[in-house]
Amino acid sequence: MKKIVVKFGGSNLKRKEDIVRVIQVVKLYRQPVIIVISALYGVTDILVNALRDVKSDEKAISVLKENLLDIHYRIVDLYIGSGDSQKGNLVKDKIDQRVNRLEKYLRGIHYLGEIPDFVEDRVLSYGERLSSLLLTAILDFNGISCRECLPEDLGLVTNGEYRNATVDFPVSREDVKQCLSGDEIRVIPGFYGMSRDSRVTLFGRGGSDYTAAAIARCIDAGSVDLWKDVPGFMSADPKLVDNPIVLHHLGYNEAAELSYFGARILHPRTFEPVTETGIPVRLFNIDDFTENLEPLTVIRDEGFIKDDIIKSVTFSDDFGILRMQGAGVGIKPGIMAKVTSMLSEDRINIKSVITAQTSINILLSRHDLERSLQIVQRTGLSAVDHIEAIDNITLIAVVGEGILEKPGIAARVFSAVSRHDINVRMISAGASNVAIYFIIDKEERDKAVKSIHEEFFG
Repeated sequence: MKKIVVKFGGSNLKRKEDIVRVIQVVKLYRQPVIIVISALYGVTDILVNALRDVKSDEKAISVLKENLLDIHYRIVDLYIGSGDSQKGNLVKDKIDQRVNRLEKYLRGIHYLGEIPDFVEDRVLSYGERLSSLLLTAILDFNGISCRECLPEDLGLVTNGEYRNATVDFPVSREDVKQCLSGDEIRVIPGFYGMSRDSRVTLFGRGGSDYTAAAIARCIDAGSVDLWKDVPGFMSADPKLVDNPIVLHHLGYNEAAELSYFGARILHPRTFEPVTETGIPVRLFNIDDFTENLEPLTVIRDEGFIKDDIIKSVTFSDDFGILRMQGAGVGIKPGIMAKVTSMLSEDRINIKSVITAQTSINILLSRHDLERSLQIVQRTGLSAVDHIEAIDNITLIAVVGEGILEKPGIAARVFSAVSRHDINVRMISAGASNVAIYFIIDKEERDKAVKSIHEEFFG
């Protein structure tokens, strides 16, 4: 029987009763599983803020240490024992040891007054290091024999890129497979791997989904089971539309595009490791599960074409446009290369590019927009007459297998939008085989999503 990789996220670990549900779920599998765990809810944000504060304020180190110990001690008290509990105190001692190691890195940051890349990634990995230790102890206390395995013990080797690493599968596969052999439940912290020179490298925010998929590929797992606190992928955000439909089946590409364009259920890179192997990704709702372990959404290689093509409409407010204008800016050689090179050197990710004869439009994350504007303005590009940063926009994406093949789909989408006098500022089709996206003013977002959903789902 193939092993199953089971991932629990921070959203599964934010209420005191959530740990009980995790224990129940692990028992339902009735076989040894590989568990990937995120940091406890809110802990990564605490670490991010601490990195900023400790550079100039040494007291921030003590505040962080006390905060982390309090959060994790409370979980120990609830599920293992408080006061004079011997087992509880042993777990707290282990938590102390890890927090003390974290403290050394934070003091180094304070004395340097800066944050080296390798230190930042290591510090941010401690949320997962603490939660994996905690969950291992709680499962063991509840009669579930298991063992913690850190990525450095597994041999989960990355390409060495900080904050956006990729697993090196030819190097990692055999070591991970051998380490995870046997009939014992393993608990692995997600979010990070190790470079070839043994430095921590993160997989990006929310990267524990990617960790689970990467491990599944290394061990040729039967499935990747992701436990969330939402009812799977849906035809639209239930906060915006009435009676959205649960999408029980999706192809890898459809799920990846939905994740990229705003459906914040999965990390967009979750499907990179499993695409070549065909391992299914299954989504479950931890607030509503049965003993049959029936997934809400199954994502696999073979997609299907729905009669009306569109399976979901999603949106993201995390976009801004860096627009460069000039009479011949679209055909002058070297402009794009120079701009993208400068942004890349500053670790700014370009989400998309739409060009014309007189304009180059670069889509970026909103929080990178102002910094990107300053970088490009400093270059003094001769063919560029005007540069502006455009925010207060929303990107709407409609996703479905066959969207580029069936005539009339795009016409229906934009007819639905035009019925509400919504101005479309920019359109892109063809960049993906399963998605069309367009940009509108943010205040028109809700009307656009509702109108498109009504058009295709009645």
